[in-house]
Amino acid sequence: MKHILLVDDEPHVIRIMRLALEKAGYRVGQAANGLQALDYLKDYSPDVMITDIDMPRMTGRELCEEIVKRMPHRSFRIFVLTSRAEDEHREWTAAIDNVGFMEKPISIRRLLSALDEHFSSSATKGGKLCQSAR
Repeated sequence: MKHILLVDDEPHVIRIMRLALEKAGYRVGQAANGLQALDYLKDYSPDVMITDIDMPRMTGRELCEEIVKRMPHRSFRIFVLTSRAEDEHREWTAAIDNVGFMEKPISIRRLLSALDEHFSSSATKGGKLCQSAR
């Protein structure tokens, strides 16, 4: 069973995504901000992390940058999911390997399709890191 870590400070977003992902057969962990996500990553290694950008205590950008520092050889894909579609956010996500950028609002169908595509792509590449499609 594939393991997804959801990182978002909006409880209703976590709840909706969690229910949909669990229904689709994923095991789901959650964190309300970047600091909680880093604590989670000390004990668990997800197959994918989905994070918002705007969160208290540690933003999604700071979280991604900290993961790069602490886990330079991480194997999990990160999807940055945000309503902030400015070029600045597309640029910093493009600069980090194995990170994808997706705009909110996103339908659950589109999210599940992106996950299916990622997992089928990584399976055909022997589990190697795939570059993000932008």
